[in-house]
Amino acid sequence: MRYKDLFVDFDDTLYDTHGNAVVALQETFEAFHLERYFSDPQVFYDAYWMANIDLWSHYSKGDITRDYLIVERFRRPLMASEIFRAEANSSLFILNYSLKLSDVFLDFCSNKPGVVEGAHELMDYLKGRGYRMHMTSNGFHEVQYKKLAACGLRDYFDTIILSEDAGVNKPSPLYFDYALKMAGADRQTTLMIGDNLQTDILGALHAGIDALLFNRWEVAVDEAPQRPTFVVDRLLQIKEIL
Repeated sequence: MRYKDLFVDFDDTLYDTHGNAVVALQETFEAFHLERYFSDPQVFYDAYWMANIDLWSHYSKGDITRDYLIVERFRRPLMASEIFRAEANSSLFILNYSLKLSDVFLDFCSNKPGVVEGAHELMDYLKGRGYRMHMTSNGFHEVQYKKLAACGLRDYFDTIILSEDAGVNKPSPLYFDYALKMAGADRQTTLMIGDNLQTDILGALHAGIDALLFNRWEVAVDEAPQRPTFVVDRLLQIKEIL
C-alpha cells in the first residue's frame, strides 16, 4: 500500500453540508417568520449563500474570526431587506438578532443526517482495507461532533483534527503539520481527500502531502497552479485508486 494514513475532509466531501444547510436555512426562515422582511424567500437564501461563500473564504485564510463569520453571514442577508433595516433600531439589535438566527440555524444543521452519495460505502471499504483515517476540518468544534453523530460516521475515524484545535485553518501548512503530529502519520505515506481545491488540495500539496480532489463542484483543475495527485468525480471512484 502506497498510503497508510488518509486525511479526509468532512464537510461536502462525506457530509452533505450544502444539502443539509439548504433545508436548515428554510427551517430557520420559517422559525423566525422572515416572510415579514422578505416577500420572496429566495432573495434571503441567495444573499445568505453569497455571504457564506465569501466569509468562509476569508476565514480559511485567517482574515476573519469565527465569531465574525457566524454573525456576518446572517447580518448581510438581513440588511438586504428595507423593512428589516427600518425596524432595526440599533447595531446591537442587529448583532443579537443575527446571532439568534445563527444559533438556531447551526442547531438545525448539526442534527441533519444527510451524507454525500457513496460516503458510507466508501468508508466501509477504506476501513476494511486497513487505512487509518483522520477527519480534517475547518468546521466549528461544537457543530462537527454533532454532525458526526447524526450521520453515523464517527467510528470510522481514528482522529478528529479541527482547525480550532490546531490554531490555524486549512490551507495553512501549519495545519497540516499539526495534523501529521496528531495522527502520528508520515508525510510520504499520507493522502489528503477533499472537495475544496484551495483549502484541501492545494493546502496539502504545499505541505508536501499527496492530495485527491473529489471534484464535486466541477472546478477547472487544469487551471490550478498545481495539479492534484488524483481527481475523481464520484466518491466511489476512490475505490479504484485505494
